[in-house]
Amino acid sequence: MTETRTILVADDDRAIRTVLSQALGRAGYTVRATSSAATLWRWVEEGIGDLVITDVIMPDENGLDLVPRIKRVRPELRVVVMSAQSTFMTAVKAAQRGAFEYMPKPFDLKELLAVVSRALTAPAVAVPQEEEAEGERLPLIGRSAAMQEIYRTVARLTTTDLTVMITGESGTGKELVSRALHDYGRRRTGPFVAINMAAIPRELIESELFGHERGAFTGALSRGVGRFEQAAGGTLFLDEIGDMPPEAQTRLLRVLQEGEFTTVGGRNPIKANVRIVAATHRDLRQAIRQGLFREDLFYRLNVVPIRLPPLRERAEDIPLLARHFLDRAKAAGLPGKQLDQGAVDRLRQHSWPGNARELENLMRRLAALYPQEVIGGDAVANELAEAEPVAEMEARASETLEQAVERHLSSFVAAQKDGLPVRDLYERVLAEVERPLLRLALAATRGNQIKAAAMLGLNRNTLRKKIRELDLPVVRGLS
Repeated sequence: MTETRTILVADDDRAIRTVLSQALGRAGYTVRATSSAATLWRWVEEGIGDLVITDVIMPDENGLDLVPRIKRVRPELRVVVMSAQSTFMTAVKAAQRGAFEYMPKPFDLKELLAVVSRALTAPAVAVPQEEEAEGERLPLIGRSAAMQEIYRTVARLTTTDLTVMITGESGTGKELVSRALHDYGRRRTGPFVAINMAAIPRELIESELFGHERGAFTGALSRGVGRFEQAAGGTLFLDEIGDMPPEAQTRLLRVLQEGEFTTVGGRNPIKANVRIVAATHRDLRQAIRQGLFREDLFYRLNVVPIRLPPLRERAEDIPLLARHFLDRAKAAGLPGKQLDQGAVDRLRQHSWPGNARELENLMRRLAALYPQEVIGGDAVANELAEAEPVAEMEARASETLEQAVERHLSSFVAAQKDGLPVRDLYERVLAEVERPLLRLALAATRGNQIKAAAMLGLNRNTLRKKIRELDLPVVRGLS
């Protein structure tokens, strides 16, 4: 008969202790529960228990402070940390001090039981050395479920050098996440070097990344040090990786495969000693289908994917973010402001095409332009109305074809919801897409239907049939 495993539960909330004791008991575990960190510590010293579940805030000691002490006396004993203070720093400190998992409150019982099962069966690993995080500064803000999952993922990654791919719309905080991976990771003492692929001329990207030798190209009067060398011992952040030209993609793939690179015009390989974090707002899988991005490079970069949700998907975080941005504005010398409930409600209603960056800009404007200390809903509405066209233009400038089509089609769907008759939607959409596509292909080939058919991947007779059906103009003599 298999021996029953014992779970030690420490939480100052009687209801939490009761719920956990009942759930764990039904799952077949023996449970010892206490509201005291001292009692928990005594049980650990006596060799009792196969797993610890502890809250952070308890009357006699912080649960996070217990974790490294537990790992010193019983390295094999796994610790799961729970906390209602569900911030990024809580997750990071739990990981850095050796906790097996961090669970934000309120938690899902099924998820907690799954964590307990993993903790009791996972193979032993080396315990990370405890290092205090720098103060309580919060690089990431939010208590939504989506952000909690990001906190937990980033916290786990701080103890590794795995390559990370961050995706999300513009303004969602991709560079913030990359900085957090660096600042709280194993390479924090090394440099953090960022390069934006979209901001550098395509012909210069290879030189910027890998450096160049004197005379490698016109104007190369001396040896240039690339970002890979600048980031040695630290983190290299490749922003907007989807804009990397094919030649640079090939060189980057070799670095990821071989762990070394050569400068432009150079012959001697240089060892690459960096952690790579890449980011993009583009759909790279779509880019692969279009032949614009290497599939093998994608899988080398996408070792650990992190998707950052747009602000509209985590509206519950908007008040926290707004307060944070107002505090930052005050620290920068702008007047201190507060938001009334009407202002908060209006912020929640906005779609935020510019995401957190748009919200920060709004808070700075409110702090700078409005004399009243408490900002109301009318002021927020006025500023949003003024800024909406600009934010919408910026968002559309970076959207993918799929996003643009979805935005366009939303009007048809909205009409259906409003009870208006919508018929033959599929055919109407196909016609709207086909007509401009064929017109552009014919224009690009100066009316040559053979070349246009090849460009489109269509049979020439099929193209002719569609030209007739869509009544497209034909330039005679070029078919």
